Amino acid sequence: MEDLSTDTLIRAAVLAFIALGLLLGMGSQSVHKTLKQAAIWGLIFVSVLAGVQIMSETQSGAPLSKQASFSDEGRIEVRRSYDGHYHLTLQINGVDVPFIVDTGATEIVLTKEDAVRVGLNLSDLRYIGRAQTANGEVRIAQAVLDEVAVGGARDRNVPATVNEGDLFQSLLGMRYLDKWDRLEISNGRLILERN
Repeated sequence: MEDLSTDTLIRAAVLAFIALGLLLGMGSQSVHKTLKQAAIWGLIFVSVLAGVQIMSETQSGAPLSKQASFSDEGRIEVRRSYDGHYHLTLQINGVDVPFIVDTGATEIVLTKEDAVRVGLNLSDLRYIGRAQTANGEVRIAQAVLDEVAVGGARDRNVPATVNEGDLFQSLLGMRYLDKWDRLEISNGRLILERN
């Protein structure tokens, strides 16, 4: 079943509904009742498939990358995701790192896992800072990222923090967003521009 795409399954379900519709128009009372129940179960099946597709898009990095568009003029436009957040993948030291844009965060905040992926050594970090989060206070360590890139924009020696707690995804905070000449959130879109 791994070879079947969701689109293929949805097409098969639509064809099944057409066949059910034809049978419903033909038949006796008991056949009609059975087919009606089958149609209801088919609708449930299609709804579950659609939900699985939406969840896979919000949890895997690939479709989220389609939510951002980049222009040669230094403009990035990000559509709000199904989960209500803006997701943007940045290259940190040459490694793709998915972020949630968080205007309530001051810094770029990396998970421990992302920190390791971009080349930071966790044993070298000193968790002496503290940050207040929605889940309470956590310890943080200061770090400097050699290079942060997105679209055509590249920044060097960018300050960041590493969260010692269990952060589910890295956060893109205001200190980085302030590097852009324009930041606008309007009509389900985040727009970043840099001249």
